[in-house]
Amino acid sequence: MGTTQQPLRVVQWATGNIGLRSMREVIRHPDMQLVGALTYNPDKAGRDAGELCGEAEAGVPMTTDREAIHALGADCVLYMPRVVDIDDLVRFAEAGTNIVSICMELYDGGSGLEPADRARLAEACARGGASVYGTGSSPGFITDIFPYALLSLQRQVDFYQIEEFGNMSRRDSPGMLFDQIGFGRPMDPDAYPTPRLSSAPTAFAPIARAAGWEIDEWRTVTGFAAARSDAWTICGDVKAGTVGARRLVKSGYMDGVERVRFAQVMYITTDLDPDWNVGETGWRVTLRGDASLEIDLKFPVSLDELGDYTPALTANPPVNAIPFVCAAPPGLLRTADLPPLVTAGPAAFAAQ
Repeated sequence: MGTTQQPLRVVQWATGNIGLRSMREVIRHPDMQLVGALTYNPDKAGRDAGELCGEAEAGVPMTTDREAIHALGADCVLYMPRVVDIDDLVRFAEAGTNIVSICMELYDGGSGLEPADRARLAEACARGGASVYGTGSSPGFITDIFPYALLSLQRQVDFYQIEEFGNMSRRDSPGMLFDQIGFGRPMDPDAYPTPRLSSAPTAFAPIARAAGWEIDEWRTVTGFAAARSDAWTICGDVKAGTVGARRLVKSGYMDGVERVRFAQVMYITTDLDPDWNVGETGWRVTLRGDASLEIDLKFPVSLDELGDYTPALTANPPVNAIPFVCAAPPGLLRTADLPPLVTAGPAAFAAQ
């Protein structure tokens, strides 16, 4: 929904680690107004949204009432639940409320949705004049924003690899560490949770598309390594002999040749069996072509600061995207449909 209304009226849907950070940035943004905030946690209900994320009072009480949020008719919703509800998305789009999300299903033009749900959402966008866009850090920045810059230097591209390393020992997210990733679980393949990325090849489709590859097969390999000694995390201990690291490798092949690879290694300790090559927290990108590149992206903070630092990497891109998405034509958007999502907003490109 194109709009020149200022400030943009924004609601925050879900307030986990990332949601709290994005909500804070909306409150701080000079051209946005936080008008509502939904929480799934009844203990947060009634608390002021600003106070909850470390700011001055914003005059916006947290609520568990979905109907109250829908009734606000906001310009944009930052949609960040653990599980996507297509009915909520359709209601927002039909009402003309743009949607910016970190939910994996909405990346790359909603390619992670079931076909029927994607069609339903696209129709709602057409009726309501709204746009939907998914972004974040990974997937997001590292899979379809940064690669565009590197591929602009190439004429021939043979292979693109992203290695993502994360020391999770200071991450204050017990559900993520122990339930989603599986740290501290027995070294029993039947007990391992299935990584969400393993079923989401569309998260890496933008790289292949930009390089001109038609990927005809995606392969996923997940491996776990045991901690050799007891390891400490901010959420609890991980015993020796239980899962201390997980490696997820997702590769895209064209005509039997591996073209794109994403390798994610999350770990609690570097004292692992087997002996894995565990890098510093950050990304290592390798591009093979006529102008080959190897790039390390590391975070210039200590492990103790990571818990406060890393949420910004996922929360900031969707906040930056809000004015661009609100100004975009209706529909399900990909990153290639938008200008660079910089902090200055669309005005930075108005004179070009």
